[in-house]
Amino acid sequence: MAQRNVYSSKDEPEDAQSPEEVLHSVMQELEALHQNVKGQLNQDITRLQTEKNHLIEDIEDLREQYRKLQSQQMESLSGRYIQQQQLWLKQLAQVLAHNLQDLLVQRFNELSANSGNSLSSPIPSGEFPIPLPPSNYDERASQLLAALDERIDRSFQMLEQDLTSYESELSVRLNNMKTLELQGEELLQNLVNRIREELESEEEYLENPFDAQDSYPEESTNSVNSVRAQVLPPTPAPRPQEPVPQPSSVPSPAPAKASSQVQTGLVLALSSAVVLSLFNVCLRILIKGKNPRMVFGLFEFPGVVTPGFGNSLLILLMRLIVVMALMPILATFLYPSVWKDIRRLFESGDRALWSKVLGSAFFLFLSQVLIYLAIGNIPAGIAITIFFIYPIVTVLGSWILFGSRPSTVGFLAIVGITAGLILAGWPSFAAPAPGGGNVGVGVTAALASGITFAGYVLLTQMAAGKLHPIPFSLVNFAAIFVFSSLSLWVPLSENFSPKIDQNVWPGLIIGGVILGVLTLFSYLLNNFAIRFAGAALASVIGTLGPAMTALFGFLIINEKLQPVAILGMAVVTLSVAAMSVERIVAPQKKAS
Repeated sequence: MAQRNVYSSKDEPEDAQSPEEVLHSVMQELEALHQNVKGQLNQDITRLQTEKNHLIEDIEDLREQYRKLQSQQMESLSGRYIQQQQLWLKQLAQVLAHNLQDLLVQRFNELSANSGNSLSSPIPSGEFPIPLPPSNYDERASQLLAALDERIDRSFQMLEQDLTSYESELSVRLNNMKTLELQGEELLQNLVNRIREELESEEEYLENPFDAQDSYPEESTNSVNSVRAQVLPPTPAPRPQEPVPQPSSVPSPAPAKASSQVQTGLVLALSSAVVLSLFNVCLRILIKGKNPRMVFGLFEFPGVVTPGFGNSLLILLMRLIVVMALMPILATFLYPSVWKDIRRLFESGDRALWSKVLGSAFFLFLSQVLIYLAIGNIPAGIAITIFFIYPIVTVLGSWILFGSRPSTVGFLAIVGITAGLILAGWPSFAAPAPGGGNVGVGVTAALASGITFAGYVLLTQMAAGKLHPIPFSLVNFAAIFVFSSLSLWVPLSENFSPKIDQNVWPGLIIGGVILGVLTLFSYLLNNFAIRFAGAALASVIGTLGPAMTALFGFLIINEKLQPVAILGMAVVTLSVAAMSVERIVAPQKKAS
C-alpha cells in the first residue's frame, strides 16, 4: 500500500502538467497558422496593389494615346481643309483672271472697231455702249472699270459665302468631335470607377476572409415572385403544390396607377373596339349581297367577292400581306427585343412550345376564315354576338385541362351567354337574312369560329410565360400567313375554291389594304390600352364589340336588327362583362 501511494504521488505532477503542454503546443500551432495565413494575405494584397497600379498606369497611357490621336486627327483635318481652301482660291483666281482677260480683249476689240468707223455710223447697242467721239474714250474706260469692279465684287462675295459655309461645316464637325471626346472620357471614367470598386471589394474580402455571414433575405425572393406573378398570367396548375412559407411581414402593395393613365387606357381600349367594329363592317361591305348596300345613305356599293370559303381565304391572305409588311415595324416599336426573343425561340428547339405556338396559330387561322364566312352570310352584329360563345368553351376547357372550376358568377354568365346566343340567332332562322346570305352557313360558321378561337385562347394560356406576347403575336401572324398561302396553293374542290372576277382585283386589293391597316391600328390601340389601364379593364371594354358592330352596321350600311336580336346581344355583352369583372374582383378578394 505504501508503495502504491508513493507511485501515485509521483504520477500526480506529471498528469497535472500534460494538459498545459498540450494547450501550449496547440496555441503555438494556431499562432504559426495565423502567421502563415497573414503572410499569404499580405502577399496577395501586395500583388493586387501592384496590379492596381499597373492598371492605373495603363489607363493613363490610354488617355495619353487618345489625346495624341485626337491632336493628330485635328492637325490632319485642319491641314486638309487649309489645302483644300488654298486649292479653291487658286482655281477661283485662275477663272477670274481668264474671264477678265477675255472681257478686256473683247472690249478693246470693240474700241478699236468703233474708232475705225466714221462719225455718222450708228452706235452699237449692248451692255456697255461706246460713244464714237474720241473725247468720250475716258468715259468709256471708266464705265469698263466700273463694270469690272462690280463683277470682281460679285465674285468675291460669292467666294466669301462659300468660305462662310465651309467654316460653319468645319465648326459643326469640330463640335461633333468634341462631343465624341466627352463621351470617350465618360466611358473611361466609368471603366476606372468600376475597376476601382472591384478592387476595393476584393481588398475588403481579403481583410476579413472568414466573414461567412452570407444571407439571402426573403424579401428579395418574395419581390421577384411578386414581379413574376404580375408578368405571367395566372394559369392553374394540373396538380396541387406544397404550401410555401410566407414571411411574417407583409410588404405594402404597389401604388395604384394614376387615374389619368387609367382613363387614357379606357379611351384607347374603346378606340380599339371602335376600330375592330369598323373592320367587321368594312368586311361586310366588301362581301357581295343579294342587293347593293347603301353606304351612309349616299351611294350604293355592290361588294367585291361573293361569300364562300375560298373567297374568305383570299380576303384573309390579302389582309395578312399588309399586316406582315407593317407588323415587324410595329413590333419593333412596341418591344425592341422582339427579334432577340424570336431568335432565342428558334435556337431553343422547344418542341412543346413550338407545338403550342403553331397550334394556336392554326386555330386562329380557322377562326378568322370562319368568321369571314359568317359575316358574309348574316349581319355582322349577329355574327360577332354568336362568335362570343368562345368564353363558354374557354371556361369549360380550363376546367377540364387545368382544374379551374368556374364560380357561381361564371356559371350564371355561361347561362346568360347561352340564352343571349339563342335570342340573337333566332331571328336569323325565323326570317331570311337581309343581305340574301345563307343563314344556316352563317350561324354555323360563327359558332365554329368561336369554338376554334377558344382553342387558340387555351393554347395561348399554355404557352404564357415562355414567350413575350408581342413576339408570340408576330410568329402567329407569320404562321397564319403561311397557312393561308398553302390553303390557296393546294387545289380545292369547286365549292371551296376562290371565285373571283378579274375586274374586281383592284377593289379586292384596296379592301385588303384597308382591313390590314385597321387590324394593325386596333392591335396598337389595344396594346397601349393594356399598358395604361391593364388587361382586365381593357377586356371589359372589349365586350362592347357586338353592340358597337351592330351600331356601326346600322349607321353605315343601314343594317337593321330585330328587337329580339338586340336583346340577345345585350344579354351576351352583359354576361361576358360580368365574367371579366369577376376576373378583376376575385384576386382582390383573395388578397384581402
